[in-house]
Amino acid sequence: MAEASVQSVERAFALLERLSARPQGVGLVELSELTGLHKSTTHRLLACLGAMGYVVKDSQSGRYRLTYKLLELSNAMLEDMDVLSVAKPHLDQLSQRTGETVHLMVPEGTQGVYIYKSDVTGQGQMRSKVGLQVPLVVTAAGKAMLATGSDEEARRVWAQSDHTPLTEHTITDEAAFLADLARARADGWAVDDEENELGVRCVGAAVPDYRGRAVAAMSISANAARMTPQRVAELAGQLLACRDSICQDLGLRPGPI
Repeated sequence: MAEASVQSVERAFALLERLSARPQGVGLVELSELTGLHKSTTHRLLACLGAMGYVVKDSQSGRYRLTYKLLELSNAMLEDMDVLSVAKPHLDQLSQRTGETVHLMVPEGTQGVYIYKSDVTGQGQMRSKVGLQVPLVVTAAGKAMLATGSDEEARRVWAQSDHTPLTEHTITDEAAFLADLARARADGWAVDDEENELGVRCVGAAVPDYRGRAVAAMSISANAARMTPQRVAELAGQLLACRDSICQDLGLRPGPI
């Protein structure tokens, strides 16, 4: 009996997934063929989903389509999802474990806003602080977020950004910037090589939403002298593991960046 119930749930979700890909609606016979379910089984499940308010049958075309009830459920979940409250203990643990400063940033137009900073060592040597806005294009966290989108979107952000060099290492060439994003997508993490603050090297990774697009990004920042390529790679591994734990607690599947 339990197996039959689970199978019914699996079949119902299979129908919902097929319907979500066809917003104009799908006929009973076609839906049965798409899911591989018998026509009578498909009709029975659709009737159940319809009674619950998740599916409606168009009176003119006879096609079945989703209602907005699923969207209501998603919005309710997203409204309750506070990235900061979930991420904070993970970020503190990461800072404690690495002995370095850890940040959480969210995008706001062409800027990134620091919404949390964990510096358990108490070094306090960096000028970053909660509420500070910095260009997305010059930070590891910002580039990690931009890398979850397309190059076209990144070009728009680049075109709207101020490219006054913040340090002698600030990237001011669009081609070099896009190459940096390509490396970030390939590696799974982005780097700020003293571009935002002289003497500070950072590694960043995006925290994706359910679509794979960044809702935030986290970064580890440290004195450039001790951020050797080996140390950067080591910290990047710890950063990604921390990001995956945050995504798990948020009920999200971690993306590649």
